Amino acid sequence: MDDRPIGFFDSGLGGLTAVRALRRMLPDENIIYFGDTARMPYGAREVSQLRVMARQDLDFVAERGVKCILAACGTVSSTAPDVLRGYAVRTFDVLSSTVREAAKHPESPIGVIATAACINSGAFQKGLAALCPDTEVVAVACPAFVPLIESGHFDPDDAALREAVAEYLAPIKAAGAGSLILGCTHYGLIEEAIRRFMGRRIHTVEASACAARELADWLRAGDLCGGSAEERFCTSGSAEDFARLGEIFLGRQIRGEVEHVPAMEVV
Repeated sequence: MDDRPIGFFDSGLGGLTAVRALRRMLPDENIIYFGDTARMPYGAREVSQLRVMARQDLDFVAERGVKCILAACGTVSSTAPDVLRGYAVRTFDVLSSTVREAAKHPESPIGVIATAACINSGAFQKGLAALCPDTEVVAVACPAFVPLIESGHFDPDDAALREAVAEYLAPIKAAGAGSLILGCTHYGLIEEAIRRFMGRRIHTVEASACAARELADWLRAGDLCGGSAEERFCTSGSAEDFARLGEIFLGRQIRGEVEHVPAMEVV
């Protein structure tokens, strides 16, 4: 048994969907979450910056005495995998587990949607090519999704969201994709809008759920589960906005106060 907390970090609120998924599997775990909303969105930044930010986020969470860390950010997972793998604390990402799950349903083509930095890195495409080389991949960057979701545009009837979904998902729909990877932890919140646009049944692979399942399996295998369901939420942006919108991502009210921490500089 290990009652140290699990650390999570993301560019904003999307990683709370991973917390939500883990809570369904292991409800008693203690959790520390950092949402770097002051520097969001990560997907529009240069890779060199993202690698520095990944290290800063890891350090911030690790200094709070965690037993493992989930980088609940598709952008960091795709642009700084070696930073995550080489870190002193056992670290999980939302890319590798998602690719492995998607490879179990290799309906050709497989669609992938994620941030611009994530798609441009080619990480999802390379991972899928290694596991299911005969499957076509249609990868599309969706730069407007995270800002829309973080500003409250997640209802499937929202006009701005519907317009963005139609623009980004058009090539994937035209290709007749049988599976779709939601490669950013924010995207689970707009899954219904995506399904409505696709107009038919499609197998979706959601990054948060895949990563949370892999982390939970590791904890169980190592007899590292334990805690009293304590939670601590930190953000570099507005604590009030985080608490208000965070309830939607988490699926319930955030317990306790959200702590504001100074935004870190990228040097």
